[in-house]
Amino acid sequence: MGKLAAASLLSLSLLGTGADHHPAHAAPSISVLLDDVPLAFDAAPRIEKGVTYVPFRAVGEALGIDIKWNSKTQTVQAVKNGTDNTTEVQLRVGSTTAVVNKKNVKLPAAPIMREGRVLIPLSSFSSQFGASVKWNQATRTVSLKSPKSKMHLRAFYAIESFKERDIIQWMNSVAFGWSRIDRNGEFTLQGVEYRMPEAAGDITPQSLVADAEEQGIKPYLMVYALDGNGELTKMMSDASLRMKSIDGITAAVSDNGFGGVVLDFEGLGFKLDAASQQKLLNQYVKDLRAALPKGAALSLAVPPLNSAYKGYDYKTLASIADDLIIMAYQYHPVGTKERKPEPNTQVQQAIQLALDAGATKDKLLLGISLGSETENSIDDKLGLAKRYQLKGAALWRLGIFRVYGDDIEGAMNEAVIKE
Repeated sequence: MGKLAAASLLSLSLLGTGADHHPAHAAPSISVLLDDVPLAFDAAPRIEKGVTYVPFRAVGEALGIDIKWNSKTQTVQAVKNGTDNTTEVQLRVGSTTAVVNKKNVKLPAAPIMREGRVLIPLSSFSSQFGASVKWNQATRTVSLKSPKSKMHLRAFYAIESFKERDIIQWMNSVAFGWSRIDRNGEFTLQGVEYRMPEAAGDITPQSLVADAEEQGIKPYLMVYALDGNGELTKMMSDASLRMKSIDGITAAVSDNGFGGVVLDFEGLGFKLDAASQQKLLNQYVKDLRAALPKGAALSLAVPPLNSAYKGYDYKTLASIADDLIIMAYQYHPVGTKERKPEPNTQVQQAIQLALDAGATKDKLLLGISLGSETENSIDDKLGLAKRYQLKGAALWRLGIFRVYGDDIEGAMNEAVIKE
């Protein structure tokens, strides 16, 4: 980023009345990044008298700050529910005194009104709400880092995960990838790729599940299936196979102490009619939900809506399941061998499309592939989950947290804490 100057001002993008109108400076545009991902505004950021201003509504919403504007008193009320406390700030246009949690605080400059937007001193805003802000004069970039936030964290335990089982303790839930719908459309715990592992001394599959449960970490059984040759569609279309698989899943949950199920049904809506496959999946999920033991949670891992797979009705699935995991990865061309972080623009689009489709933010977990991300990019993805106030993040997978030598754990600890 180069040298960063701290003297900057952020603006509050709030509708107001009686705004002054000042011409924009004929200078190169200003970029604003939040957790290394650009923020979009309805008005361009500006510099006035050497001070940098940006519209705030997008910033406030992205940081989870509740904003209220009183046009009569020309006052902004901003409330942020933090990890451990709530911060309330009141600012008045033209006043160098802010009220922070009912105490007066001196500002370096008074908030001003420009073109219907209230502009406030960045130093006060960042210090009160915990977002660090830096200004890069060379690139004319405002760089914000969101404060550490609580969110639901889920890890997948599958291939070669045993060596990193200690990481489970830092999660809210863990999905054990030990079952699948096979190529004959039948549920099995003995598949080639996904299977119940053999015991290692005193450590058994059941003891791993029980240990997670004892720590207050909900253990899920992940059920993988692929519609590569239509086998998933065949299973869901055949009443006998459908009920046989549901019976097998519910028995596996009860017999092994799982607290829920994650369905990872992939490949729908690529070769076959998407609408028909959406209906099949919706009905299957309804039937499974009804059959699961009382209190068992149901989650679905689904391809992003900006992928080639269109057989997923996000709104209906989210209404049935406890949550959906957006598998927002594998955007790079097939055959790419270089380890490259997933493009932030496409991950952000995947989140926005899910919300536009009717899935509520409290039902969405952002799926993150640790095979793609690095210690320098993982906070970008976690930042997007925070920006959209999603339920949390799901990490594929244990076994590759440490394999590349990156400090993924440290980077995550800087960004989030489990709820």
